[in-house]
Amino acid sequence: MRRQLQTIVMIAGSLWLAACSEDYGTDQHGRMVSAAQLQDRWLVINYWAEWCGPCRKEVPELNALAASRTDLAVVGVNYDGLQGEELLKAVEQLGIRYSVLALDPAERLKLPRSDALPSTYLIDPQGRVRDQLLGEQTAAGLQARLTQLQQEE
Repeated sequence: MRRQLQTIVMIAGSLWLAACSEDYGTDQHGRMVSAAQLQDRWLVINYWAEWCGPCRKEVPELNALAASRTDLAVVGVNYDGLQGEELLKAVEQLGIRYSVLALDPAERLKLPRSDALPSTYLIDPQGRVRDQLLGEQTAAGLQARLTQLQQEE
């Protein structure tokens, strides 16, 4: 009986861990974005659309932030839900150099839906949403806010 209980506990634990490490789907290039790539790091998740002028203007800022910090991951999400070739074309036209998820992680990360664009979420390494920033962001502004949030921990 005890052995059966141990087996059940081990299986349940394995299933729970598997659910926690579920991948995020593919990026704009069709490459898998694994949970391991994003776990234990600060996440900057930016919602954008092709038709959004401020979204277009902030892309170079997000590219700079992504290139300057290895302790965080900048991730884009297309507000209009573009997929496949359409998503890749839009990403290339805007010059986005960070990963753009094909699937919206809002439910997984418990992100409130924003009707304003651009919308950027700052998520700590424990998976807690620490801030939602509306409107065009700069690399310097995001750096400053991230530093402030990190000091509050």
